[in-house]
This record gives sequence, C-alpha cells and structure tokens, in this order.
Amino acid sequence: MVAVRVELPMNTPQVVLRERSGRGRQLRIFIGNTEATAIAFALEGVDTPRPLTHDLFCDVLDGLGVSLERVVITDLQETTYFADLHLKGADGVTIVSSRPSDAIALAVRADCSIFADEELLEDAGFVDDVDADTDVDPDEVVEEFRHFIDNVSPDDFAS
Repeated sequence: MVAVRVELPMNTPQVVLRERSGRGRQLRIFIGNTEATAIAFALEGVDTPRPLTHDLFCDVLDGLGVSLERVVITDLQETTYFADLHLKGADGVTIVSSRPSDAIALAVRADCSIFADEELLEDAGFVDDVDADTDVDPDEVVEEFRHFIDNVSPDDFAS
C-alpha cells in the first residue's frame, strides 16, 4: 500500500509503503513537495491539462513499447533510499536506478507493484502499532492528500 502523509510540525511530505501481507512492516521515505504532489495526483486520478513529468515518462515508455513491470526499493544508505525500475521491452528486462519518489510516482501511474528488498525491510522496516491491527481508510488518506494539495503554493516549488 502507498500513502503520502505530511510529517508535522515540519510539514515535510513522506511516502509510506506498507506490506500487504506478513507483519505489515512499513517504510517511511521523506520526499519533496513536487514528488508528493505527483504521487497524490496519480493516486487521486487527477487529470492535469498538460502531462506532468511522470506522465510524460509513462507516455514515452508506451511510445517505445516498454512497460514498467515493477519498482523495487533496494537500499538505504545513511538517510537516502534507492530504488530500481524494472522495464520490460522487446529485448527483455532492463533495470534502471531511480529515486524512490520518482519510481513510486511512475508505479502508481503504471499500476505496477512496488516491492522492497527483504534485507532492507528487516533493517529499516517497522510495524506501527497504531496501524498494525487496523486497515487504513482510503477516504482518510485521500482527505489527507487533498489537505496537502490545497495548502501547497507555487512558492513551495521555487529553488
């Protein structure tokens, strides 16, 4: 499962990945506002007047006859996560390194599975006691996204 949340009081967006089976371990990855918005838009099915970067990338893959088969969160070094895109084309599967936030934004658009390396889950994954025994309400997650999107301003994307 994928969710985007805003960590308070710093208002820092993070993507939360949780195992669908097993112990329900989670990975929380801090991401930028742009990537959080891209993921939230894809999860909510928001159509933009022009393609966003991740939409464009998916369109290019489609045009080249390549599909995104899976995303794998592979490693954590210090505070930086790493991910791989598994792209399937006529010549087989090609693995391309990616930032996890971009990989997840692509995965939700391509409706492909997101995996995490088992060793990474053992080292960095955790079980949130609050979420462990309950299912997350998708409406609540969408409402949290809406709140984030409603409060994002163009100044948040300035360099």
